[in-house]
Amino acid sequence: MNNYNKNYYAVIMAGGVGSRFWPVSTSKFPKQFHDMLGVGETLLQRTFNRLTNTVPYENILILTNDEYLDLVQQQLPEITKDQIILEPAMRNTAPCILLAALKIKKKNPDAIMLVAPSDHWIQDDEAFANDIKTSFEAVAENDMLITLGIKPTFANTGYGYIQFKEEADKCLQKVVKFTEKPTLRNARKFLEEGNYLWNAGIFIWKASFISDSFLSYLPEMFHLFNEGYEELNSKRERAFINETYPKAQNISIDYAIMEKSDSVYLIPASFDWNDLGTWGALHSELAKDDYDNAVVNSSLIPMESKGNMVYTHKHKVVVLDGLEDYIVVDDEEVLLIVPKEKEQDIKNIRESVIKKHGENLG
Repeated sequence: MNNYNKNYYAVIMAGGVGSRFWPVSTSKFPKQFHDMLGVGETLLQRTFNRLTNTVPYENILILTNDEYLDLVQQQLPEITKDQIILEPAMRNTAPCILLAALKIKKKNPDAIMLVAPSDHWIQDDEAFANDIKTSFEAVAENDMLITLGIKPTFANTGYGYIQFKEEADKCLQKVVKFTEKPTLRNARKFLEEGNYLWNAGIFIWKASFISDSFLSYLPEMFHLFNEGYEELNSKRERAFINETYPKAQNISIDYAIMEKSDSVYLIPASFDWNDLGTWGALHSELAKDDYDNAVVNSSLIPMESKGNMVYTHKHKVVVLDGLEDYIVVDDEEVLLIVPKEKEQDIKNIRESVIKKHGENLG
């Protein structure tokens, strides 16, 4: 796009560890900095490039952990250091979003901002850009908090769900309530009822209105950060964040604001989406061989083996004989072989390995 709106901003959240993608994703080198799909771009680079279709690249901020400054600068050399907000402590999504909103509002009182995770899989960049443009235009005209909802394809118990009230305007729906990771029974019920979408964790709002929403629903956190408003976007900002950020409540934006506000609306996404939270999710998005095996960085010889997810840290010939529905990950220092049905246990396996063999493997 050539006709950029200078009031459009984006914030990419890139501070997570992605422990269910261990051993490739570690606290030193998380999944957003890896080319998990084997496409020649890391997840962070892919997300950044997708957003530049709508937002001027100089208006894109990266929220990440102190430890990942070098990784961000290596992977996004076109941005300045001022576009990187370093979190000195892990405090979930509400504090970092408020901090980014205050910084953006101070720079541009008319700013509209998008917040998106760094590690999601979205294939149709054009459909994504159209949905974002629709959202930007809606919040420019109204004080509302917009979230994008994904049409569920099965009863997933690992995602949050958003119930909406069907309006005549099919594009913009009023949100009734959020439900975090339901039971299988409830997830099936949500699918049958038809007025529930998956929560993609992609939000659009005016920087000023989300700031006001914090003042209304989480005033303690608002005042904590607003006390340093004069320091934001200045040389004194870093010292202020280092001192203040660890004092912030550890809470998600969903619990802090979205579940409390009566100004939340939903736009059903027109693009395919996957949060790439697990090896099984990665398997579902990759091309498969005739035996439903998916591979990254590997040449697989499947001997009566099917439904497997195979990932090697550098190109390698892999021979599997008689293996079905397994995750096989060959990293530099760890070899992981786990049934796909136990993919949620990888987080605990990682913790056990750290305990026995040290933090360097986690």
